[in-house]
Amino acid sequence: MNEPQIYKSNALVEASYRLTPAEQRIMLGCITQVRRDQPLTDEVMYSVSVADYAALVGTDSHSTYKELADAALRLKRREVWLREYPNGQGKRPKTLVTSWVQSIAYVKSEGRVELRFTKDMLPYLTQLTEQFTRYALEDVAKMTSAHAMRLYELLCQWRGTGEREVSVEWLREAFQLGGKYPAVKDLKRWVIEPATAQINEHSPLWVKWDQRKTGRRVSHLVFTFGEKPCKDSQKPRKRKGRGNVDRKGENALGSIYGIPMAVINAQARPGESSDDAAHRILEERRNTARA
Repeated sequence: MNEPQIYKSNALVEASYRLTPAEQRIMLGCITQVRRDQPLTDEVMYSVSVADYAALVGTDSHSTYKELADAALRLKRREVWLREYPNGQGKRPKTLVTSWVQSIAYVKSEGRVELRFTKDMLPYLTQLTEQFTRYALEDVAKMTSAHAMRLYELLCQWRGTGEREVSVEWLREAFQLGGKYPAVKDLKRWVIEPATAQINEHSPLWVKWDQRKTGRRVSHLVFTFGEKPCKDSQKPRKRKGRGNVDRKGENALGSIYGIPMAVINAQARPGESSDDAAHRILEERRNTARA
């Protein structure tokens, strides 16, 4: 595991806050430096350089100086609303509203941002023994949608299940959308669709989404997701008989949405792509399970 890893308490993943992609990258870059195996104080300084930031995003370092400086200044004023204790210790009797950082500095001569986390924030980042979420910084580095970064974390939190359902109102509050996109159609158009598109493009996960109604009102969003096939598994092996099925009946190309290619090929309809067939099979299985 060579890539820098993000570790967050699930309570922080589900907290209510809003950060721009640039602010997220600064924050996440510093979180990767947190030592989780020893007690930490709020005096520890973390830093992100312009060169590291540019390499992470894949842009020219000269174009990122102002972006990093502006994001650093805004980050000091950002709040996070926490409703649960870290490490699965239950809900707080009162919502804790705190800042991410207690101090932040932009060292122009060195092209570097330095920051200290607040004392309230440290328990959600260190000494995590249970109920935490982990993913690689590279997974979200190139995303340009802050909503995509947040949604990706929420999916990673339930990575082992392959499905997560959230209420529309809870998502609005977690993303701090305020009065934006009051109509569900606008929420889907400007938040959900771009976010899922970027997750599918940039991350190791594929994701599809659907909606659930309570009465006539759309009340919940349902995300179905899973690991994308590894690039190595996409290389076709030597054909044996008809199709690409090996002697164990497993397709050499692996699976789509967790469904073996042998099953997809057997159930695909005339003119239907493998991806469309896999999605249809997945939906049919979900509908059968709900019946």
